[in-house]
Amino acid sequence: MEPQQQAEAAGSPRHAPEGAAPAGISLHDFCGRAGEQLVHFHAMRLRDSLFLWVGAEPALRSLAVAMCSPHDSIPVSTSLLGDASDTTSNSLAQRLARKTKKQIFVSYNLQNTDSSFILHIENRIKEEMIAFPEKF
Repeated sequence: MEPQQQAEAAGSPRHAPEGAAPAGISLHDFCGRAGEQLVHFHAMRLRDSLFLWVGAEPALRSLAVAMCSPHDSIPVSTSLLGDASDTTSNSLAQRLARKTKKQIFVSYNLQNTDSSFILHIENRIKEEMIAFPEKF
């Protein structure tokens, strides 16, 4: 394969249509305080989707995915990993999918699932999305 073909096959951003997001993976880490707890966020923007990890310590206890559907105003979602009765990752993924119109993977790994706490977490994510839209 010629070098130019290899670059195109690898999704080289220099061949992306004008105005399109560059191909590849973009990583973005940030943190914030929710009450007394320091919360870490890891966002991985892929070509047409976003993976978002939320936690206080290295763990992957849950994973959900959500995406918009042309058949319903509420994004469809499902739990991929973890306790199916804990819908926190699902709910957060749905709300972020509605906002971004992307496929969203969410791994929420905090013990606190209180609705006001989750709202604070979601608002922190939205603040970061506004400040660094290219990362999401």
